[in-house]
Amino acid sequence: MNRWLALLLFMAAAFAAAAIGGTATASSVGDWYQDLQKPVWNPPSWVFGPAWTLLYLLMSVAAWRVWLRRGEPGAKPVLWLHGSQLVLNALWSILFFGLRRPDLALIDILALLGLLVVIQFLLFRLDRVAAYLWLPYVAWVSFATALNQALWLLN
Repeated sequence: MNRWLALLLFMAAAFAAAAIGGTATASSVGDWYQDLQKPVWNPPSWVFGPAWTLLYLLMSVAAWRVWLRRGEPGAKPVLWLHGSQLVLNALWSILFFGLRRPDLALIDILALLGLLVVIQFLLFRLDRVAAYLWLPYVAWVSFATALNQALWLLN
């Protein structure tokens, strides 16, 4: 497969997860979410779209870099874990916004964060650039986990 086509496919997979999440989010963000009690450190709504767009691009490039090294030891498990984290990522939006269950979403995001940390360690062994590209995603999901917990506790 052409390397640039592969990059586009990684981006397509990430943005497919985003589209699934976005569909679930659209059902609640205008009413239910607005009515929730939020911590004072909750970001304004306009931050989430640009932040996630950048994160999906960074994670796609990181996964693509691993794909370019797919013949090396440890690369294939990272690619499988990358696919798994996309599923957990999309599932979070379904649970939190679609089903309006911050409690279940918290369980999901804790699993997602754990998986992202495992991927982070594996990336540092395999491709340092990919690991640095992945780091903002881990940081954001760490913040999102704390926010999810705060929203669950406040509501």
